[in-house]
Amino acid sequence: MNSGYLRICLEFRGGWYNAAMTLVEVTYELQSPLTEQQLRHLGEFANTYGLRRFRIDESKKQLSFEYDASRLRETQVAHALGQARIAVARRVN
Repeated sequence: MNSGYLRICLEFRGGWYNAAMTLVEVTYELQSPLTEQQLRHLGEFANTYGLRRFRIDESKKQLSFEYDASRLRETQVAHALGQARIAVARRVN
């Protein structure tokens, strides 16, 4: 199999997969700044299937997650926050 054909197949598969994703972003207001240990826990959670990325806005004290809702539920995101002992004041969106 030549490398050009393989590249085209992989590009097609990648485009197909991304088109099927249902991306959702959820943002929480934090009760306090995150510690190093909490950040490590978030890094471990980032390996969870379906989580695309997370962002921390320190000026607003907010933590946002973008995830594939067809593979991960918001309750699982909330559970991961609890496991990392991250206290949230409320959900912003």
